[in-house]
Amino acid sequence: MSGTTCDEAFSPATLDVDPALETQRIADALRCQVFQRLRRKGVVIGLSGGVDSSVAAALCVRALGAERVLGVFMPERDSSADSLGLGRLLAEHFGIPTVLEDITGVLDAAGCYRRRDDAIRSVLPQYGPGYKSKIVLPDLLEGDRYRIFSVVIHSPAGEVFRRRLPPSAYQEVVAATNFKQRVRKMMEYFHADRLRYAVVGTPNRLECDLGFFVKNGDGAADLKPIAHLYKTQVYRLAEFLGVPEPIRTRPPTTDTYSLEQSQEEFFFSLPYDKMDLCLCAKNHHVPCDQVAEAVGLTAAQVERVYRDIDAKRDAAEYLHQTPLLVDAAEPGAMSTLAWTCG
Repeated sequence: MSGTTCDEAFSPATLDVDPALETQRIADALRCQVFQRLRRKGVVIGLSGGVDSSVAAALCVRALGAERVLGVFMPERDSSADSLGLGRLLAEHFGIPTVLEDITGVLDAAGCYRRRDDAIRSVLPQYGPGYKSKIVLPDLLEGDRYRIFSVVIHSPAGEVFRRRLPPSAYQEVVAATNFKQRVRKMMEYFHADRLRYAVVGTPNRLECDLGFFVKNGDGAADLKPIAHLYKTQVYRLAEFLGVPEPIRTRPPTTDTYSLEQSQEEFFFSLPYDKMDLCLCAKNHHVPCDQVAEAVGLTAAQVERVYRDIDAKRDAAEYLHQTPLLVDAAEPGAMSTLAWTCG
């Protein structure tokens, strides 16, 4: 990553980035990718009200002009009302034209909610109408116990229940909720096809590297302009680009389950700023004791984080895999030739 080095003076300043230079570099790449490489007229981007999609959208406006950016709002039954409100705030701020696609009906028809609820009821039979739910991981820093997902439900009366999920129930809950990301991507490609636009993906480096995305869902895109940026750097660009403060100060959330859920309790198990530093340090072979001082953890905790990164990368290998071909050299196989702009 341009502007990032991990050396003997490892500290939070390691992730400092010049936002003006980085913004210009990304904007130049976007213009080349959209107009020359992909030969599209503009871009479609799903707006969630989060900082990642907001920065990606702002960069596209900087590169292509607001009139060549289409924002798509895709709320559903479990979405936070804040997401749509913040997404609209972002679009109005940058002058981005938008469309609204409520995907609840599509998800209902596909059995998304029914399949998820049946899986939850397999461990908590009382789960029913009016209940809210989420799935969570145990704290990574508490010890070397098995990190098994649990489901948390809130009853209409305010009671809270929590139960560990066996693999079959966990996999069914995830498989059902993955409908949401895949339907959203389907909607984005509908608008891209009708306008001859490209689809922008919005994952940051943490999400790409560790597999925090759905294959053929939010992991699918024609270009991913912030995939090289650590989350800390995304926030830095958000400030530079003038992303509205309510978006910049909103805690990162999955906005997938009906209960409020942070990315930390669902996947990363650490605040993004600490996870950024640990990932950067691991990428550059910085010793655990040196990382611990910079991040405010013990060396043993950093070692635990390193092991968790390895485990997530192993799981993410399948997510990153492109379709396998018997003979990639056959005529008509996808080209792997490098492309340069300029």
